[in-house]
Amino acid sequence: MKFTLSWLRDHLETTASLDTITERLTGIGLELEGVTNPGAALAPFRIGQVMEAVQHPNADRLRACTVDAGEGPVSVVCGAPNARTGIKVVFAPVGATIPASGMVLKAGEIRGVASNGMLCSARELGLGEDHDGIIELPDDAPVGAAYAEWAGLDEPVIEIAVTPNRGDALAVRGVARDLAAAGVGALKTFAPETVPSEGASAIDWAIEMPEVCPWVLGRTVRGVTNGPSPSWLQDRLRAIGLRPISALVDITNFFTIDLGRPLHVFDAGRVSGGRLTLRPGAGETFRALNGKDVTVTPADCVIADASGVVSLAGVVGGESTGCTGTTTDVFIECAYFDPIAIALTGRRHQIASDARARFERGIDPALMPAALEAATQMVIELCGGTASEPVAAGTEPAWRRTARLRFDRLRTFGGADVPRDEAERILRSLGFNLAGADGESITVNVPSWRNDVAGRGDLDQGPALHPERAAQAREGAAVIEPEVDLIEEVLRIWGIDRIAPVSLPALSAVPSATLTPRQARAAVARRVLAGRGLAEAVTFSFADSRIAALFGEAPEALRLVNPIASDLDQLRATPLITLALAAARNAARGFGDGGLFEVGPAFHEGVRGGQQVVAAGLRTGETPRSWLVPARGVTALDAKGDVWSALTALGLPPEALTVTGDAPGFYHPGRSGVVRQGPKLALARFGALHPEIIRALDLPAHAAAFEIFLDAIPEPKRRRKAAPVLSAFQPVRRDFAFIAASEVAAEDVLRAARGSVRDLVAGVTLFDVYEGERMEPGRKSLGVEVVFQPKDRSLTDAEIEEASAKVVAAVAKATGAVLR
Repeated sequence: MKFTLSWLRDHLETTASLDTITERLTGIGLELEGVTNPGAALAPFRIGQVMEAVQHPNADRLRACTVDAGEGPVSVVCGAPNARTGIKVVFAPVGATIPASGMVLKAGEIRGVASNGMLCSARELGLGEDHDGIIELPDDAPVGAAYAEWAGLDEPVIEIAVTPNRGDALAVRGVARDLAAAGVGALKTFAPETVPSEGASAIDWAIEMPEVCPWVLGRTVRGVTNGPSPSWLQDRLRAIGLRPISALVDITNFFTIDLGRPLHVFDAGRVSGGRLTLRPGAGETFRALNGKDVTVTPADCVIADASGVVSLAGVVGGESTGCTGTTTDVFIECAYFDPIAIALTGRRHQIASDARARFERGIDPALMPAALEAATQMVIELCGGTASEPVAAGTEPAWRRTARLRFDRLRTFGGADVPRDEAERILRSLGFNLAGADGESITVNVPSWRNDVAGRGDLDQGPALHPERAAQAREGAAVIEPEVDLIEEVLRIWGIDRIAPVSLPALSAVPSATLTPRQARAAVARRVLAGRGLAEAVTFSFADSRIAALFGEAPEALRLVNPIASDLDQLRATPLITLALAAARNAARGFGDGGLFEVGPAFHEGVRGGQQVVAAGLRTGETPRSWLVPARGVTALDAKGDVWSALTALGLPPEALTVTGDAPGFYHPGRSGVVRQGPKLALARFGALHPEIIRALDLPAHAAAFEIFLDAIPEPKRRRKAAPVLSAFQPVRRDFAFIAASEVAAEDVLRAARGSVRDLVAGVTLFDVYEGERMEPGRKSLGVEVVFQPKDRSLTDAEIEEASAKVVAAVAKATGAVLR
């Protein structure tokens, strides 16, 4: 929100300095964004007079001018067609910087004639788009005077940030009202005189969408002359960044900023049928005033005449009924629109306008009749004409409401000991008139322009909330919110900075954990995987739906309606999709051997919240070459090692985990597995990538991947740690070679051996797998080392043999394997 200091003083009677005003603005919640002085860039420019202008001797389109800017005659070469003897001009001396181009003027010669300055157009000074000729000043302009000071362009422009709930602060008068309440000055009275009416309006209203537009006013002004607006109006609009267009349009822009009351003027002669109807759109397309075609929908409220849509209500007008230089009769629109409906329409069509910004925050419905009178009066003053009787449709919205403030709540909730008289004064100065009072509280009438105080509230309740609970919440909010709103109003004017700071009470002498368990698991997984030589990658959560289909289903429910790129139209079901694409790009650049991992989201239908956190990794190519061991291609066991290291670091004992062979189809069917804790809980999966995926993505021939579902890992049980029990007796190691069917998993053999003598077996390790000569087809040999750890005495040979027999029996019973 921008406004000039003089514009503010049109509504605020004050002698306060600029520094006082800007400091107080931030104090009352209208945060100062900055103060600029447009005249600073124009400081070197002076008012000059062309003493002589003759044809350039060596150029047909140039004039050789002699200019006096208060310091004697200066030779200037000018190409403007209106450069002539006797006119007053804006002169830029040598050394001045031209605002529009940033060019620094230097003395020189143009085709043999000295040029020691420049005569400026409006565009060159950044004061408009006119560049057909140089600026011509009135005859009474003082030669040698600073142009910016003489033209009133050296006035400060104040810019403030306005929070979304303060629609009233998007008006100069609203800002002046707050400053007056803060003691900076006195608010001037706004009471426009009633404009005499002559005859009926040429256009009337009809409302077919009262839920969007409950009330609309209008008035015809006949016999107007539309042309450039006066300089004071153009200067004000230009100072805040608005381009002057014409008197009629500039008047509507003026009241949008001045009163926060958007208006629109129709060329009455271009409105068909003599009636404007506020109705739903029906798929029509019209050309808006911004030069773009807009196709309206049934959810939009439009203004239409007999020929069709002429305006998108509350957002942007249409070219077909816009005012031009030939306009003689105008119809002024002054309407009230539902804030939510206008916000949704503006977002739907991606149109931002000053009118939309105010309508979607809520405007003052009670101001409409006075605003229409003030706008009519200015139209007649600047453009002439006579006004008709006002016309209306609908009824004024029910905005009247009250709010109650208990003074002890200012102390207990607000933390400020504000005297009762001061609190009442602040509320009255903001427009909250007293409706009732008792010894402990006051009840006030909320003014029409403060729709944010004791309003209906625009936040929907959660659909999962129980109806009784929802009703209680609504009733509680209706009681609490109005009082809290009044407390905020009193405190921001009284001075938030005057409230003594109080630290929040400490919940505990020991601070709580910085990371949640979920964040801690992700940090551990990152540290372990990086320690195993994998490089962390951060990739998009989006992928090409065709690539995503290679890794399973790519449902429409996870398809993006408005993707940032055509090949990023699907939410990924696993980070392996984007990691595989990254690995393929690395391989294409000659870096096929390596490993990547990522801790990020994977998206699935039916999963709580729609996503889960996965630590995924991908190894490709071969292991590093070494004189100790030959290089080899990465395998599923490399990926399994990554999984086992991460799960162990996350507190899961390996003996509690099992591996099943039901990994999804993008893994190699014979070289993959799913790590489970119990029969149902899947914690991870790993394996070599399927050859079809390797070929489709042009990955290296050897590629192994894994996924660890961090959200599925249970919280470790908190147990009191006891001192470790260390046996004083040496362990006994025995090797067993079991012959088992080829389909028997080594993990099953290890699990059976581990559970054979629980109080004695300390460890079981697979050290050899053999299939080949001297082995029956369909059979394999598994070499297993079992460690027996006695605790209270050394084992005898008989006890060792007995324990070994139990190991063999347990393995045979569980897997059918026999001792070799």
